Amino acid sequence: MSHLMAEFLGTAMLVYLGDSVVANVSLTKTKGNNAGLIVVTTAWAFAVGIPAAIFGGVSAHFNPALTIALAAIGKFPGAEVPGYIAAQMAGGIVGATLVWLTYLPHWAETEDKGAKLGVFSTGPAIRSLPSNFLTELLATATLVFGILGLGNIKAADGLGPIFVAGLIWVLGLSLGGPTGYALNPARDLAPRIAHAILPIAGKGDSDWGYSWVPVLGPIVGALLGAFLFVAVF
Repeated sequence: MSHLMAEFLGTAMLVYLGDSVVANVSLTKTKGNNAGLIVVTTAWAFAVGIPAAIFGGVSAHFNPALTIALAAIGKFPGAEVPGYIAAQMAGGIVGATLVWLTYLPHWAETEDKGAKLGVFSTGPAIRSLPSNFLTELLATATLVFGILGLGNIKAADGLGPIFVAGLIWVLGLSLGGPTGYALNPARDLAPRIAHAILPIAGKGDSDWGYSWVPVLGPIVGALLGAFLFVAVF
């Protein structure tokens, strides 16, 4: 399997599983309706950890911000960054499309347009773009610093993805309240594009005015976390 195929499939699986739990909790007449934050953060942790376990032996960035940060500190070839980002974004769109198909009857049953958009992309609890940007920056810096730090641990084979899942879980529980912890442009922008182009019953707009926050915030945060790791270690 090529690295690009691993990135495509891994990101598609991550978005499919992660966005689906939001659909299960948010959409009307699902079995998991109103199950709450703990269900969402737990499922998202596994949505990241399982693809990392499956594809980790080939390639498991699944996040343009992480790819850019690794290249910036010399841990990834810069020439491969565009291809990785393209594969990740394509995977994110495919994963989001699968969410739409899986919950197909529930879109028409759900009146809340914001809930429908929230299945695909993040949004702030309190809309304050500078504060929202700072939250995404700090959360993603913590993510990337944590991933690089966990990579220094000598653990038994197969435990690495479990550690990463734990990191995603605590980030969601601790830092997810203000913005929904995007952390990843392929997890937010790619599904937002899918939301815009898919014929989702009763959908509203895709909130492009906010869309730059979960893209630039994670990229700047990832760079900060990576350079901080290099400075410390």
